[in-house]
Amino acid sequence: MTKNVKQLRIAGVGYSVPKTVITNDDLTKLYETSDEWIYTRTGIKERRVVSGNESAIDLGCDAASHALEKSGFKPEDIDCVIAAASAPPQLYPALACDIQTKLGIPNYVPSFDLTAACTGLIYALQVARGLIGSGLYKNILIVAADNNSRLVDWEDRGTSILFGDGAGALVVTEAEDGIDDILSLDIFADGAIGQYIYLNTLGKNCPLVEPCEETDNKIHMAGRDVYKFVVSTLPHYVEECIEHANMKAEDIDYLIPHQANQRIIEALQQRLGYSDEKVISNIKYYGNTSAASIPIALVEGVENCKIKLGSTAILCGFGAGMTWGAAVVRLRQGIC
Repeated sequence: MTKNVKQLRIAGVGYSVPKTVITNDDLTKLYETSDEWIYTRTGIKERRVVSGNESAIDLGCDAASHALEKSGFKPEDIDCVIAAASAPPQLYPALACDIQTKLGIPNYVPSFDLTAACTGLIYALQVARGLIGSGLYKNILIVAADNNSRLVDWEDRGTSILFGDGAGALVVTEAEDGIDDILSLDIFADGAIGQYIYLNTLGKNCPLVEPCEETDNKIHMAGRDVYKFVVSTLPHYVEECIEHANMKAEDIDYLIPHQANQRIIEALQQRLGYSDEKVISNIKYYGNTSAASIPIALVEGVENCKIKLGSTAILCGFGAGMTWGAAVVRLRQGIC
């Protein structure tokens, strides 16, 4: 049995979204659609998108700055940076490395990206939990940031209506009071159905060999297959995560799910038997912001007085891979 495992405290949470708003009515200029058609199928009314040279790097740095401020830590206190992104502005340098240098985090601390699509925040939290638990690092900055609007096909009504841009960040640290803010956490993947959501990178073979098949670099999604998979799979693992925390569904104060589709959120809500007051949803105004959606919903929920701190919540997500995961967490006073 592992001895002297360090406990994890969530010290601060922050988020950032672009200022530019694209409404459903705006999308009627691109293809045949309507506000009613989009809203009834997705629960989305508008989304935020980057403009000009703005990118996930800018959003991630801003979200991280807010999380650091709430945590009471300074950049020099951070000794590891983990970034979760479905498709960062570039494959390398890593998004985490860009954030490290732009925030002025010194001492050449390890900084790396983790790709688990929209489940990225849950995956990153599991990695940070292990690093802190082992005593290898003490203060870790987790940033989830994406600019999906640059990656969708704006002629594809089925996919482009869903996504928005945004970033969320968590500062996690060793819990010096010995109280663990992660009551349970588990992550999963099934690569056999990875074709449900995919995004290729562009490239050509060496001209001295046979050429490879050319692809595009746009997000492709089999929406119905994703929906069927999520509503048949995720609720079971959410219930299992609650059970592993030695709790029952009614013991959890809030459900903060990945904001992918309002119908998916409602299906999960119904399975758990939660009232509207216990379910945090802001997809109406931001769309699907990938791994950033959970911290955005958390912080905004506190700002709008929908979430009271000093409570417990279950965070859950799913994404390309296919990946999924859930965590029961303690939300202390002052984290956002």
